[in-house]
This record gives sequence, C-alpha cells and structure tokens, in this order.
Amino acid sequence: MPIDPIIQKMLEGVPEIDFDTVSPQELRKSNIASAAALPRTVELPRIEDRIVNGVDVRVYWPQAEAGGLPVVVYYHGGGFFMGNLDTQDNLARSIAAQVGAIVVSVDYRLAPEHPYPAAVEDAFAALSWVGQHAAELGGDPARIAVAGDSAGGNLAAMVAIRARDTGGPALRFQLLWYPATALDLSLPSETENADAPVLPRRAAELSMQWYLAGLDAKALGAAPVDAASLAGLPPAYIATVQGDALRDEGLRYVELLRAAGVPVEHRNHDDLVHAFTGLAPVVPSAAKAVEVSLVSLTAALQ
Repeated sequence: MPIDPIIQKMLEGVPEIDFDTVSPQELRKSNIASAAALPRTVELPRIEDRIVNGVDVRVYWPQAEAGGLPVVVYYHGGGFFMGNLDTQDNLARSIAAQVGAIVVSVDYRLAPEHPYPAAVEDAFAALSWVGQHAAELGGDPARIAVAGDSAGGNLAAMVAIRARDTGGPALRFQLLWYPATALDLSLPSETENADAPVLPRRAAELSMQWYLAGLDAKALGAAPVDAASLAGLPPAYIATVQGDALRDEGLRYVELLRAAGVPVEHRNHDDLVHAFTGLAPVVPSAAKAVEVSLVSLTAALQ
C-alpha cells in the first residue's frame, strides 16, 4: 500500500543505514538528533523529572493544580536499545493534553549494556511507584493505564501481565502502538516487510539480539504472547501498520487477547510507517492516528 506522501518525502531525505557496521550507540545519537529536530507542539503548565524506585521518570501535568486525575504510565519505543525521555517528549505531552491525564514517562535501562530483563524490571518498578503514589501526584490510583510504542508496547504489555499476577496496581487500560509483543522473526510480516522503512528486518534482528543477549525470547519469557494466560488483563487498544515488520506481532496479540476474553480495539494503518507516533508533529495522518487512539484511552479512563 502507498504510504502518506509527506512521510514518503521525508524518507527520501534519510540516509541509508548499514546495520551490519553501525553501533547501537551511534543509532542512539541519530535517534536523539532526529527527535530534537521536530517542533514542540504542546505546552504544559508543569513538567518535572524525578527518580522513583531507582528509575528516571518525567512527570507531565495537564494543569497546574491537579487532583483526582487519571494517570498514564508511558514507555518509549526504540528497539530496547535507544530512546529516552526526550525522544518521545512530544507524544507524552500530547497524551497529557488530550486525555487530561498525568503522564509518567519512564526512562528504562537500554540494551545491549542492560539486556533483558532490566527494561522490564525498571518498567514495573516505575508502575509500582505510581500505584503507591498516584494520589501524591494529584492522580487517581483507581484510574491508571499503561501505554507504549514498539519496544515500549512490549513493556506496557509485560507490566500489565505482571501487575495482574502480583496484585496490582490495578490497570484500567493498555494502549499499544505497533507493539513488539512476540519477538518472533518467523512471522510473515517480518519477511513481507523485510525492507520496510524505519524498521527493516535487519534492524529488528539486531534489536532482538542486543535485548535478549542472543537467547530465545520464549525461553526467557520476554514476549507477552508467551504468557501462560492473558485472561483478566485490562482492555486494550492496539495499533498496527500494514507495511511494518512488527505488524503480525500486534495482530497475534489482538487475537490472543480476544480469545482470552479481553476487549480489544484494533486499528491497522495502511498509509503509515513504524514509529508513526514520533511523526505526529509534522505529519497530519500520523497525528490523526494518535488522536484516534487517545480518544479510546480517554474513554477508558473516565
């Protein structure tokens, strides 16, 4: 399917990456520079960096004085090896502004320096802190959701499972954009979209190699699709992209959640690319896709 012409024009100006020679550290620098070049689209009255349970987070408030607001714990994408509090700052601001929620963005440890399960441990440590301290932030501990894109979608799904299994915090919703929920290179979309922009197959292979330290995702329990049961998880919104190597990971998770009795709203976008949430400040179709997903998140947190 043809992608949005604005995205196509942007991609024409992106130099080709030799994934066999580039280092994860070089890719991180490039990712940070690309994000910094985007315009800031939302201003908020209060933003604060904190360290909670040993994890760096950034807290966004949609209004100066908060009380009883819903809380969204957000995990950025980046293949588990790149991304930070700045690279998806625009998305965190948009969530706070559109949903009217306090957003806690989590700066989990990155591979390959910190392979699995470091990111999951950090992700859950931050969520646990939010569950215990939501009221202190001006939030409602009964209205907490998780959200994440790509690798962050994996982490959001993983902590939702752990929260269910360990007695909390109770979650109202999980919003997963093009999530890496299977970590399975044998899925058809990995071959079909092997040369896709943004996330070609080789990039997916390397991110899994760095994150899993060469081990098997199923044996490690690193993929949400391999959970013993998905019953009792919070309702979900899952966005996939037709021309994305991770498309079938999201589709598989949709099917498994529905089979377990979990309500799921699914949108498959034909004209977008992997990581479209980061393009929302400059691509109207990406902004619309984010807006539609946040409508569902808002409704779930009412």
